[in-house]
Formats: sequence, structure tokens, C-alpha cells
Amino acid sequence: MRQALADPAIGAALAAARRILVFGAGKAGSSMSAAVEAVLDQHVHKVEGWVNVPSGSEMPLRKIHLHAARPAATNQPTAAGVTGAMEILRLAQSAGPEDVGLCLLSGGGSALLPAPATGVALEDKQQITRLLHACGATINEMNTVRKHLSSIKGGRLAQAFAGKQLFTLIISDVIGDPLDVIASGPTAADNSTFQEAWSVLEKYQLLSQTPPSVAEHLRRGVGGHIAETPKTLAGNVHNLIIGNNVKALAAAEAQAKSLGYPLLNLGSYLEGETRHVAVALAGLMRSIRRESIPIAAPVCILSGGETTVTLAQDHGKGGRNQEFVLAALDKLGPDGMRGVTILSGGTDGEDGPTDAAGACTDQMTWHKAAQLGLNPAAFLARNDAYHFFQKTGDLLLTGLTQTNVMDVRVVLVDRIL
Repeated sequence: MRQALADPAIGAALAAARRILVFGAGKAGSSMSAAVEAVLDQHVHKVEGWVNVPSGSEMPLRKIHLHAARPAATNQPTAAGVTGAMEILRLAQSAGPEDVGLCLLSGGGSALLPAPATGVALEDKQQITRLLHACGATINEMNTVRKHLSSIKGGRLAQAFAGKQLFTLIISDVIGDPLDVIASGPTAADNSTFQEAWSVLEKYQLLSQTPPSVAEHLRRGVGGHIAETPKTLAGNVHNLIIGNNVKALAAAEAQAKSLGYPLLNLGSYLEGETRHVAVALAGLMRSIRRESIPIAAPVCILSGGETTVTLAQDHGKGGRNQEFVLAALDKLGPDGMRGVTILSGGTDGEDGPTDAAGACTDQMTWHKAAQLGLNPAAFLARNDAYHFFQKTGDLLLTGLTQTNVMDVRVVLVDRIL
């Protein structure tokens, strides 16, 4: 944050501004807002701000109001979020010709900025969000739909800003850092269309379950009766990525090397069905152990990205990180877990609708499970990883971390003598 605000162009614009309007949303909103006030200390008297954050992450600040827009451990839009989003729109629209805007966006920003389009009820938007989560839709697909049901996403917040310059500082929680997808791109030009949003619902066979107000709004958009999201924006809008999964993995790599581990960094582009990714990485662990390919043990394997979970009809409780660890544990078995430690966690401290960031397991988990009469495969079949690891004591409980740069997986494969 300090480095971004030290950019000469941004610094000059902020120094010359009559007002500095700070607004945004995300799981890192509180820490980003606090950093803005600290860095802009000599200009803080010009700051007026409103940022939507998850409940429990609020803190008292001098000029920026942190608004609890949704409970923690849920990714559903709420009425409180709508209230906050309307305040953000009001603040952006209030900008005068000598005012500069700072928009702070981070992971979770989409659910924290619910401003349903005219004619779409919040309850209906909540329902379509739940359906998209349950069917395993990717974040890109979910945001394509949400942008076309919103009056603030898909570049519409930037359209509403009436000031001199708008700088958006972004902590990315999306693979590849696409500006139009992170937090559903409220200050980025949007390449997606109403037709693509409709196609997402068709792909997952959700049209029969889609609330009528949602279906009607998208149908009218496809027919050209509602204006598309902006495909270009004014030249006074600037988007800057200041944090992402690549940087998180680089920090983890530096730490692993300081501990003496050889490193295999698989990068931040891992996606797909969680248990399929887990099976693939379990195969890599076996290859390292048995054949020293592509590297010999001991080794630290890092990977990032964000996978998805398709829920069973009668599902239990968990999240993609807990499911990843359970699927790998089940695939490797007690012998395959010898000398292996697996951690998978959400960098925001949340994994699905739970209070855990993920899970961390080793061969001892198998012994504890056997003593308790727990069958990993049975828990995996019903997407109930949380209760499995709760019983074995292997949940990763960090609390909210004030950031979100997708997931980080750490696998240690030690040499067996």
C-alpha cells in the first residue's frame, strides 16, 4: 500500500486534491483503509471514506467508515451490504472536478457490494448466488452473472464517479488477476455480456430454479432492452494490482528455503474440481517418494490458485481447502502419508461456510481416525471434511486475516530412511 501511494503520479494527484474520497469493499478492506490513513497522514484531513467489510473486521479509523456488510463465514449478499453499497455509490457520485478517488478492492468484494439492478430483489440475488456456489461454478462464471444483476459492478461504479482521477488499489483473489473479475470489476471495463450470464445458468441447468426477477432481467438484457455493462472507461480511471497469490507463494518459497527445503513451486494457476486436483498432487507426491521425479525428497511443494467443490445433494460441512486435504489423505492412505505433511488454507482465514481456514494433516491423522472409527472416504463422499478434521483435531483455525489472495497449499515430503 505504501509503495502504491508513493507512486509520483498518485502522490501528486492526492496532494492537489480538494477531497480524497476513499471507498471500496473486501476482506482486506479494514487493513487497507488503516494503511491509507497512515500513509496519507499529512492529507488525512481531506479524506472522506466508506468501505464495506465483513463483520468482525471493523476498527475505529479517523476518516474512513468501515461498514459491516455481511457476517463472517458466509459469502452471501445482505441487506446491510446493500445499504453500504448505496453509500459508496453516493460518495462516488458526490465527487467534484477537483476531487480524487481511492477505491480499495480485495477478495470477497463482490458479495460485500450488493446493489441489485432495478427490478431484482436482494432475496433473488441471494438465491442465484447460492445456486451458483452449490453447482461448482467458477468465480469468473459467478461474477459474470452477478455483474449483470448489479448497479455497481462491471464498471458501473467507475461510471458513477464524477471526480478528477480514480485510482483503484486491488488485492487479487482471482487466478491471473483479471481486473474485470476481481470483486466483479466495479471500476474495470467489462467484456462479459448478458448472453454470457444467461449461458452460465444454461450450462449448470439452473434456469428452472432461477428466481423470476433474475431470469426476466437477464432475458431483457439479452434482448437489448437494458444497457450493457461499459466496455470502455474514461482515461481518468486507473487500476493497480498491489497484492496477489503469486506474491504469497513467493513469500512462502522464501520461508521454505530459509528452513533448508528444496522447493517445487507449482504456481498460482491451479483450478478445477478440488478432489481431482488433490488426486493429481497425491500422484506427484508418490512419484517424488518412489522415483525422485521430478525432484527427490525432502522437498516442499507449493501451489496456489482456487479450486471448486460440487456439493452432494445431502452434503455436510466444509470448504475446498478442507476437502483438498481430506481427498489427498484418502488417496494416499496410511502408508502413502508416511513422512508427508499436507496443509491447504484460504489466505482470508475462511474456508466455505466454516470458522476454519482449511486443514493440516500428516500420518498421525490416520491413526487418530482409526482410533475414532472414522472413514475418510465416507466423509469425503458427503462433503463433510469439517466434521472429520474437527474430530481428529486437524482444522486450521486462524481467524480473519484481513487479506485474501486465494488459497495456499503446502506439502512437505520428507526422506524416509
